[in-house]
Amino acid sequence: MALDPQVVAWRAARAAAGTAPLYTQTLAEARAADLAAIRAGSGAVEPVHEVRDTQVPGPDGPLPVRIHRSAGDGPLPTLVYFFGGGWTLGSVDTADGICRRLVNATGCQTVTVGYRLAPEHRFPAAVDDCYSALRWLAAHADEVGADPERLAVGGDSAGGNLAAAVTLLARADGGPRLVAQLLVYPNTDQRPGRFDDSSSARLAPRSDLEPSPADEDPLLFNRHSVAWYRQHYLADPADAAHPLASPLLAEDLAGLPPALVITAEHDPLRDEGERYAARLRDAGVPTEATRYEGMIHGFFAMPGVFDAGRRAQEQAAAFLRDRFGLTAAGVAGPAADGATHG
Repeated sequence: MALDPQVVAWRAARAAAGTAPLYTQTLAEARAADLAAIRAGSGAVEPVHEVRDTQVPGPDGPLPVRIHRSAGDGPLPTLVYFFGGGWTLGSVDTADGICRRLVNATGCQTVTVGYRLAPEHRFPAAVDDCYSALRWLAAHADEVGADPERLAVGGDSAGGNLAAAVTLLARADGGPRLVAQLLVYPNTDQRPGRFDDSSSARLAPRSDLEPSPADEDPLLFNRHSVAWYRQHYLADPADAAHPLASPLLAEDLAGLPPALVITAEHDPLRDEGERYAARLRDAGVPTEATRYEGMIHGFFAMPGVFDAGRRAQEQAAAFLRDRFGLTAAGVAGPAADGATHG
C-alpha cells in the first residue's frame, strides 16, 4: 500500500507550496489550477504532424474539437478522446499532451471533444455532446480524414466515464461501430454512499479491505474530490442510478467494444474501475485491466512527473495499435482479433 517514491516527492512539493485542494477553490480558480497542474506534469510538448482546432455540430450548438494527426495519406484510424476533470473542469487543452503522445506512438489521429461542463450544464449534457460528436464524426469521416471502420473512444477519469457511456449508446443505436474503448481510472459508479454504505460495500468492495492513503489526503485526489465533482455534475441525486451516469449499473455489458481499463492503486475510483473491467469480461468483452501500483489518480496525464504515467501511455498506445491493426506507428498490420485479457 506504499505510495510510489515519485508520488511522495510530488506530494511533498505540493505541501511545501501550500497547494489548496481544488474542491476548496472557486470554479474559475479550480479550472485554472487544474490546467496548470496538468501542463506542469505533462513534460515536454511533443510535436505532431498536424494540430487543428475546429467545430462539429452539437445538440445545443457547435462543439469545439481538436484534431491531432500523424503523418500519412488517406483516412487514419481515429480515437475520439474525452478529457478528464470531473465533468466540471477541463477543455481540449487538458488532453493535448496525452493526445500528442498517443498519436506519435500509434500512428492514428485523435479528436478531442470539448463537451459542455457542469454545473452550468449538468448530466446528461456532457454525454449528449460526446455521443453527438461521435455520431457526426462517423457520418462525416471523410471531412476529418478518419477511417470510419477504425473508430475508438477513450478518456481519463470523467472522460473515461463518458467513453463508457458512449459505448452503451452506440450499442443501443446499432452504431457507430467502435473497435476499442480506452478507460483510464474511469468513474463508473456515482452512488454517494458507495464508500461507506454496507450495501454499496457489498457491490464494490475494496479488493484488499484496507483504506488507501489517498482516500482522505487533501493533497491528493480523494473521496471529497469525488463528492465535489458529483454534486456539480448530477442534476438530481437520483441520476446516480442512471447507467449513462454510472455505467457499472448497466444491466448488460455484452457486445461492447474491447477495452483497456487502467487504474491506480491509491485512487478512490480504483475499485469501481476494476469492477467495471470484471463485468466487461464476464459479459464476454475482451478486456485488459492493469493496476499501477503506488500510483494516484491523475498519473496518466503526468508522464513528466511519474514514470508510470509514461508506461501507462505506452500501454494505451500498444492497445490502440493492436485494435487499429497497426504494427508500428502508421504502418498497417494484420487485423486485431480482440482477445486481450489481463
